Amino acid sequence: MSLSDGTREQLREIIARYPESRSALLPMLHLCQAEEGYVSPQAVAMCAEELGLSVAEVGGVATFYTMYKRRPIGEYHVGVCTNTLCAVMGGDAIFADLKKHLGIGNDETTADGKVTLEHIECNAACDYAPVMTVNWEFFDNQTPSSARQLVDDLRSGKSPAPTRGANSVCTWREASRVLAGFPDGRADEGPAGGPPTLLGLEYAKQRGDQAPAMPDGGI
Repeated sequence: MSLSDGTREQLREIIARYPESRSALLPMLHLCQAEEGYVSPQAVAMCAEELGLSVAEVGGVATFYTMYKRRPIGEYHVGVCTNTLCAVMGGDAIFADLKKHLGIGNDETTADGKVTLEHIECNAACDYAPVMTVNWEFFDNQTPSSARQLVDDLRSGKSPAPTRGANSVCTWREASRVLAGFPDGRADEGPAGGPPTLLGLEYAKQRGDQAPAMPDGGI
């Protein structure tokens, strides 16, 4: 799918949300990615035109953030956290096993176009290590075996339920559209914070801890 006049209209809708137009660039890039599956040169040029920026300025942002892809990727972006704690808990083993199982390397896509595999940095979910994501939805406490089953389910057309969040995974393009600021109505699906995340809060309640009183006029 190429970018259309409808895309341009939605880009302008995003720009209108911000007092400074260039602040809209990140969600604009997500919208383009939702339309094409990646951020194409046409997308960079269109965003630059709408914002009154140079192609180099927009291209610099699009290449800086790894969440923007500069070539088509799979329907499902599978990320394996290989940062310190996840790596120690098995993330490195999972990533190595998935590369062998799928027959692809880092940031590569299976021949059927279903799965792109990438090792990713910390997802701030260390209490569930090792963690994987599928289009940024969490799959916690993974093992090589469960990871293989997950990617096999994705390639066979199943839509597995994330550990937390939505009741099923969406496609890469659908996820990009949500990140552009166009909700899919699924924000309240499924569990959010699980027991490990809430353990400190429960302990504080048992002790009767309370937050300190705010000074007059505090927020």
